[in-house]
Amino acid sequence: MLFAKIISLQGNQVTLQLDDELNMDQLQRFANGKQPTAELTIQDERMISPDQRKKIFALIHDVSQFTGYDERDAEMVLKYRYYAKTGADSFSMSNCDVTTANQFLTFILDFCFEWDIPFRTKLWDSIIVDYHLTLQCIIHRKCVICGKHADLHHVDVLGNRKRNFTDHRKFRFLPLCRIHHQEAENIPALEFAQKYQVRGIKIPEDDLVMLGIMTRKQIIYWNKRYEMEGS
Repeated sequence: MLFAKIISLQGNQVTLQLDDELNMDQLQRFANGKQPTAELTIQDERMISPDQRKKIFALIHDVSQFTGYDERDAEMVLKYRYYAKTGADSFSMSNCDVTTANQFLTFILDFCFEWDIPFRTKLWDSIIVDYHLTLQCIIHRKCVICGKHADLHHVDVLGNRKRNFTDHRKFRFLPLCRIHHQEAENIPALEFAQKYQVRGIKIPEDDLVMLGIMTRKQIIYWNKRYEMEGS
């Protein structure tokens, strides 16, 4: 493991100053006769915010209420699972960096979705609806606005297209409960998006297949069609 300071950036060219001299024999041995490569990780010097800490502990409370674990035990179990999955070093919620806090918050959200742990707090309204959360809501059929059972809403108008003869990779979706789905159908898409601060996302190919929205045969068909059309 080598540590360095970034001296300059120009496009995709980075100049580094290593804290210690580079052992060329070791570098050549690691490269095994190939072009040496390296992984650059930028250290996040920002501290966890009170808002991040509040959201994390609110989620831990939900996990505690659902599992019967004491909140302190629930926190430790979640952290150990997070360490095992990511290989991250141990951290404290009192002084970790912003990146670690965001990654741990996302991990707990995923855990709650996976085990269908209800969000008993009012946390739902306080979480910024981003791509990851919206995709999780789509996969687990939860309304991105209120958390109730949801159907998929096509944000982009399909027109006269038949849903089973459409390349859904090109369209955006939102998971909405019956009430919010009906509202989205009755008002302009931009007005709905601004009112609830949500926006549709395109679903990755594998998830479209997993959700039964498209089949592999349909994807192959559209890929071949685009090749023939030169698009």
